[in-house]
Amino acid sequence: MKKKVLLIYTGGTIGMIKDNVKNTLVPFNFDKLLEASPELKSENISLSNICTKNPIDSSNMTPDHWIEIVSLLNDNYNAYDSFVVLHGTDTMAYTASALSFMLENLQKAVILTGSQIPIGERRTDAKENLITSVEIAASGKINDVCIYFEDKLYRGNRTVKVNTEHFEAFHSPNFPVLAEAGVNIKYKNYLPKATGKLKIHTHISNDVAILKLFPGISIKTIDAIFDSAKGIVIESFGTGNGPTSLEFSQLLDKAIENGKILINITQCLQGSAILGNYATSAPFGKSGIVCGKDITTEAAITKLMFLLGKRLTDQEIKKELQQDLRGEMSN
Repeated sequence: MKKKVLLIYTGGTIGMIKDNVKNTLVPFNFDKLLEASPELKSENISLSNICTKNPIDSSNMTPDHWIEIVSLLNDNYNAYDSFVVLHGTDTMAYTASALSFMLENLQKAVILTGSQIPIGERRTDAKENLITSVEIAASGKINDVCIYFEDKLYRGNRTVKVNTEHFEAFHSPNFPVLAEAGVNIKYKNYLPKATGKLKIHTHISNDVAILKLFPGISIKTIDAIFDSAKGIVIESFGTGNGPTSLEFSQLLDKAIENGKILINITQCLQGSAILGNYATSAPFGKSGIVCGKDITTEAAITKLMFLLGKRLTDQEIKKELQQDLRGEMSN
């Protein structure tokens, strides 16, 4: 029997054409995307497509768009074997991370892909990304939210965008690739399959902020960021280090007393936040500050948005932040 794969088009470079009046790229009709790739036709795969209400440049992505995508996946979950989501590259890692938390007990492939060059251009990378994503989705070997880009399949909530100019736009700094596509597709890392019925989560809170430490950052700036949101992701130095000044320590105390949810992660691309490695990690050893280990910024912020949306108690949120919920952090 043919494998049934549903394409969900959300926008992005992969489906863009040039507006000759404004000289900018704008989304075009999804059907033309399929016309541009006749190679998608297969005897083994039945391909269908739907579109979000308003395809967008992914820089305009919001939690409402994630909810729309999740709702489309849920509505079509029983009718299809797997899914491919076409998405702009700029926020793809955020969306992949968010979907991984919003889709509990996922047992089918949800592959996000896109391109650096529009599908209608001569040197486009769109066709290979799209064709191979569909083949991987139909293989039955993947049951997670993933990103496929330039010959590699990554776990979605372990992925970051690292390049705007090369076709190798993404990297998974702390987790091995799941598959590599050459003459054949070689699956390297099999993920455990979830059990239970699919459960979707559609309450997402944007009451979050990111504090990226840098030498010379003012106490006033830190205080303003702490005051701006309920949940704060702190990107600290190295293995989770920060200023040891009394003022910074007092701000952390104040934030904790005011019921803020703080998660400390490293701003380095690879590696992990580890408490106690250096004396400068002491400020983050306070009771109430969660150590995010090797989680990416994209996964940390979307996990926080997801947990805040569940309307849990502060202690429950902190407990779940420390747990590996969807493979987003190493134990």
